[in-house]
Amino acid sequence: MSYSKILVAYDGSSLSRKAIAHASDLAERYGAALTVIHVYQVPLVNNGDFMVTLPPDWSQQYMDHSFKVLEEAKGHVPGTVKAEFKLIDGDPANTILDYADENGTDLIVLGSRGLGGIREFVLGSVSHNVMQHAKLPVLIVK
Repeated sequence: MSYSKILVAYDGSSLSRKAIAHASDLAERYGAALTVIHVYQVPLVNNGDFMVTLPPDWSQQYMDHSFKVLEEAKGHVPGTVKAEFKLIDGDPANTILDYADENGTDLIVLGSRGLGGIREFVLGSVSHNVMQHAKLPVLIVK
């Protein structure tokens, strides 16, 4: 099988570093374009009656951290790979799936677990949700 557009999600975890390395190897092997996305979601507090976002200075710190994570991702992709890097706000699993559908992605590459261990247990992991709902091949890296 050959790929022309590969999408890899990066969150800074050790498994996402393995995923970006594997996706880079595949992109180089097939001459594919690689898109690295970091999906962030500004936390909301929901007390049942209303939802509250973080104060502006905290939201800015969260954004600054997200930019740093994406910058870090650039250091994990060899210069020989044609790559673009995107920072996207949204629910991680849905954002990954939507981006893949909207951009003609041939393959999604993800780490099997990200940074949110307890959240994964409670809500279901991003990789599991992407794998279950994707309309294209998904490679889960362990």
